[in-house]
Amino acid sequence: MIRISEKTLNDLEFSTILSHIEELCNTDYGKVKALKIVPLSTKENLHISLQQVFEYKSSYLNDARIPNHGFDGINKELQLLGIENTFLETSNFKRLVSISTTSNDLLSFFRKFKELYPVLHQTSSAVPFTKEIINLIEIVVDKFGEIKDNASPTLNALRKEINEVQGKLNGSFGRDLTRYNSLGYLDDIKESVVDNRRVLAVKAMYRRKVKGAIMGNSKTGSIVYIEPEATLQYSRALSNLQYEEREEVVKILKDLTNKIRPHISLLEQYQEYLSDIDVVAAKAKYANRLNAVLPKITEDRELTLKDAYHPLLYLNNQAKGDKTHPQSISLDENNRIIVISGPNAGGKSITLKTVGLLQIMLQSGMLIPVHEYSRMCLFDRVLTDIGDNQSIENHLSTYSYRLKNMNYFLRKCNDKTLFLIDEFGTGSDPELGGALAEAFLEVFYERSSFGIITTHYANLKMLANELPHMTNANMLFDAKTLEPLFKLFLGEAGSSFTFEVAQKNGIPYSLINKAKKKVERGKIRFDKSIANLQKERSKLQKTTSSLKTKEQKAEEEKERLDKINQRIQLKLESYQELYDSNQRMIYLGQKLNEISEKYFHTKKKKELIDEFMKIVQVENSKRKKQTTKQRRNAKAKQQKVVKEIEQKVEVIREKKKEQKKKEEKTEKAKPKVTLKIGDRIRMIDGKSIGTIDTIEKGKAVVNYGIFTTNVAIDQLEFVERKK
Repeated sequence: MIRISEKTLNDLEFSTILSHIEELCNTDYGKVKALKIVPLSTKENLHISLQQVFEYKSSYLNDARIPNHGFDGINKELQLLGIENTFLETSNFKRLVSISTTSNDLLSFFRKFKELYPVLHQTSSAVPFTKEIINLIEIVVDKFGEIKDNASPTLNALRKEINEVQGKLNGSFGRDLTRYNSLGYLDDIKESVVDNRRVLAVKAMYRRKVKGAIMGNSKTGSIVYIEPEATLQYSRALSNLQYEEREEVVKILKDLTNKIRPHISLLEQYQEYLSDIDVVAAKAKYANRLNAVLPKITEDRELTLKDAYHPLLYLNNQAKGDKTHPQSISLDENNRIIVISGPNAGGKSITLKTVGLLQIMLQSGMLIPVHEYSRMCLFDRVLTDIGDNQSIENHLSTYSYRLKNMNYFLRKCNDKTLFLIDEFGTGSDPELGGALAEAFLEVFYERSSFGIITTHYANLKMLANELPHMTNANMLFDAKTLEPLFKLFLGEAGSSFTFEVAQKNGIPYSLINKAKKKVERGKIRFDKSIANLQKERSKLQKTTSSLKTKEQKAEEEKERLDKINQRIQLKLESYQELYDSNQRMIYLGQKLNEISEKYFHTKKKKELIDEFMKIVQVENSKRKKQTTKQRRNAKAKQQKVVKEIEQKVEVIREKKKEQKKKEEKTEKAKPKVTLKIGDRIRMIDGKSIGTIDTIEKGKAVVNYGIFTTNVAIDQLEFVERKK
């Protein structure tokens, strides 16, 4: 049974993750559920939840996109349905139709694409697919949310009568309007509506001339609103009919409500189902924002995170445009506990929180921002001790609170526990607190728990170095600048760089030297040795990185040269074949020329044919016999080679054309220089440079030294001005 405490969720800021998911929900009911997400208690439910989110996320890449799942909450409707003798209005019924239609659309979709979304289909199959609620409501209520005329014979008759009376009322009012307007009794607006009744806008001075009921007057008192006497009887009749209509509508609504009442549990099921899908969709959207994936869930005890990001840090840095450094960390049976050391502000706590938060997110059915080759097991408990947990309400100091927390750890720690402790052992005397922390750590180790701790204590680093299934680690720092590199390095303890960081922050060297004298020489030497090792490793890593880069470049260059060599070899072979073919053609041409000349002198046809046949036989003896298919293949191969050559030639031509166009554009872009006597020039596209002797009527005499020539100025190109 998986149990994760509220304290762990708070320490890892899990509520912030939930608030992000809540924002991505479409429905109010879904938002409420999102804020109540907790780690799932059974492995079966967890696997289903993770697979649902994975399938929903994959739908963004499929052609079969999951339909809309948005709905308006129906809690009010369900409450009224649960009370006898109450009835729903048409707007309430429209909500019930909407939620039923949306549910049916989703159920139908998952049934159709069950191969693509097997788990979403499986979890949906528990919800009944039925159109009974929709059919019952649509018989009575139209698509605009109004009761249909044919909902009952009585309502149909009443509405016909209402229409007749309304027509008579409008006709009567129209006649009075025309008559009183022609007499000049009405104001410019002529008519208005008071208490949902049409009234005449009569000028105050003529109010006694118009017979009817006064319904009010304007603010200034210049207009009196009067309902004509002739329309009063129709208004009364209409009011009575409308009252009867409302009574009949209420009767119909009560009857419909009673028919829907047996389906309360189905409607509740619809609301639960759609809100669950809403939460799944929000998790999938969040996974998209984080580039999150579903890692391999293993039954073995293993936690291997590759390129893991802290979700909140990743999104925060993304908003600022800053880079987030991923971490890779691994825990297994041979390496159960990692002790991270090194200076502050290097990323120790973030690494700790990243592991914890990603584990909690995964066990709450969320995809996580790691490399897809990551492997994770499930823990029954995740115990955390992160930050300054001073308990003001219980009057406990930080150390007292942490001791109380450690006591809880001792009771709960086992081989299915992941513990995360930041600044382990702090809050008391360093030596005594360190000794107690070492004792705690040994107990956790003996119980085969998995864990990560951060510390500055040398005795804990030494313990990690001595025990076979515990490993030291440190956050890398640049040895020269002492800037953090935000990268975890396993297998070696980290120096605190206490004095180096102090010196970098401007603390006087004399004060640092004085402090050094107050500390045991052995401890300084130990810390300095670690620092030197880290510096050496940093240099070695840079050298290794540089060599890898050079090796990669050399490999790329080798591949490039191999390709060039291969192309040259092919060209040489082609040229050799072409040369051999040409030599053969020349030889045949010479032989043909010799026998032609001999025939010219002797005129002996038989000798000519004999000589020609000898040449043909010699040439045919060199040829290999080929079948029709082989000849066809050879011809096709030859045509293919010719086509490839033509294509290459065409590409070269196109490139030359583009180059020429670019040169022409560049030439046009050059500012035109006004030529003067003495300027050094040349002909456009020419190479010889001459000097202008004279310019007259758009022509210039150009001196090339050996000779002079008369050339149009627009054909000349400026080279250099006379100095």
